[in-house]
Amino acid sequence: MMKYVKYILLPLIIFLQLLGCKDSNDDSDSGGTSSEGEVIYVDPSVTYQEMEGFGASDCWRVQFVGENWPSEKRTAIADLLFSQEMGEDGNPKGIGLSLWRFNIGAGSAEQGVDSDIDNPWRRAECFLNEDGTYDWTKQSGQQWFLNAAKERGVESLLAFVNSPPVYYTKNGKAYSPGGNNINLASGRMSDFSEFLATVCEYFEDEGMGFDYLSPVNEPQWDWESSNQEGSPATNQDIATLVRTLSTDFQERNLQTQVVVPEAGELQYLYQTNGDEEHGNQIDAFFNSTSSYYIGDLPNVKDIVMGHSYWTTADLTTLVDVRNNLGNKLSGYGFTPGYWQSEFCILENSDDIGGGWSRDLGMGTALYVARVIHFDITLAYAKSWSWWTALSQYDYKDGLIYLDNGDDGITSSSDSDSEALQQDGYYRESKLLWALGNYSRFVRPGMVRVKSGFSIPKSEEYQATNVMFSAYKDTEENKLVLVFVNYSNSDKMLTIGSLGDSFSVVGDVFESYTTSASQDLEKEEMAADDIVIGARSVVTLVGELE
Repeated sequence: MMKYVKYILLPLIIFLQLLGCKDSNDDSDSGGTSSEGEVIYVDPSVTYQEMEGFGASDCWRVQFVGENWPSEKRTAIADLLFSQEMGEDGNPKGIGLSLWRFNIGAGSAEQGVDSDIDNPWRRAECFLNEDGTYDWTKQSGQQWFLNAAKERGVESLLAFVNSPPVYYTKNGKAYSPGGNNINLASGRMSDFSEFLATVCEYFEDEGMGFDYLSPVNEPQWDWESSNQEGSPATNQDIATLVRTLSTDFQERNLQTQVVVPEAGELQYLYQTNGDEEHGNQIDAFFNSTSSYYIGDLPNVKDIVMGHSYWTTADLTTLVDVRNNLGNKLSGYGFTPGYWQSEFCILENSDDIGGGWSRDLGMGTALYVARVIHFDITLAYAKSWSWWTALSQYDYKDGLIYLDNGDDGITSSSDSDSEALQQDGYYRESKLLWALGNYSRFVRPGMVRVKSGFSIPKSEEYQATNVMFSAYKDTEENKLVLVFVNYSNSDKMLTIGSLGDSFSVVGDVFESYTTSASQDLEKEEMAADDIVIGARSVVTLVGELE
């Protein structure tokens, strides 16, 4: 009987032991590291998307800094954003953005208080005058930074539009009077297209041609609030505008390519999201059976653009939305590709709170680095852009912060608001340098390659521990790895495929670390002894044998 019981109990005991164990794929870290560390792999022979750039926009603070601030401060800020040079200590001088977004204004600045936009920092000038002539001295501060970007080797320049010129809108304002359609008076679509073509032609003739033009921005929102320039646009509006632009660009022999739709949320790209007129935009614009198909037009790039807002605070949402988008793009053979074209902190999260209260430290830097990682690895983003390069607000929306010795302003009525238009202090954020872990080293033309954990880890697990992605530079024969350690402990990693699927010269990587005490600080790291410090972003660069 005892022998029989033993044979019955033994499988039961084993089963209960296994049931009581955690999933070995997602073992939590108690703070220490094993002697060998987690095993990862990289396979440069398996490639995914080609990277096309990392960027930020000039909205709206650049207009004052570029026009009024002392030259030495403007130059220093431009170096932080655009420089690809190394300092004497071997550390990067800047984050080497490869994409710069230039806002073509609608004319709310000229209207002043009559624009109904109370905050002058959120108004924009327009090159077009009311009599139909053009004034190319407008937006001079933005033009200064555009030229600074070009001089420092920024590969791509993109012009984007929030609203048509106020002379063409239904209400004579740069915000919408209501409704779902684009804020254009009847018969003004061709005029709007001609305006944009004229602007693109001027800058091309000046040697600062825009590689891309984005003619609508977050078209799903009604933009009835007078907080900034903005206009809705239905899919039909967008298709009509793009077709008109394509013809105008062809007639002028412009090199600029049109890119759309800058969806306000990623879900609008792959589903209706409760809005037939503004949703399912991949199908609307790139399915050849759609009445809004634009995929075969000249001067139209096979890219869809969307914004990562409102999908990042909850980890399940963060992962699922990007998986859904990636799967949708896969069904099209990744033609079109995807650009994440705008993001800052709007949601409230347990990790960093909400948008208010600027954060110069690693909290926001790591949070955004995590978003970048999953946008690239799950949604196959070929380009990634932060919202605005400069911010004078006590808000998490800048890479570099402007103030008068405090934490930034909280409203347009703040006593510092007007003074900061002329001069002030500028502060580097850790977010600036963490973005640089990608932008400075993952250059246009590089391709993402296969990488991962030898024992697979769920994305949710990685999101609070270590995430990494890998890229290959075929021209320079280099391998770039970017690690994000979200945890509070150092992580030891072993590349199991080292010496098998690839080798690096000298078995050593150059490492560049952003942490609470480091800003892309250069060191060396043995390829067989990788340690990623707690709460850090680390880029490894190696020459492939």
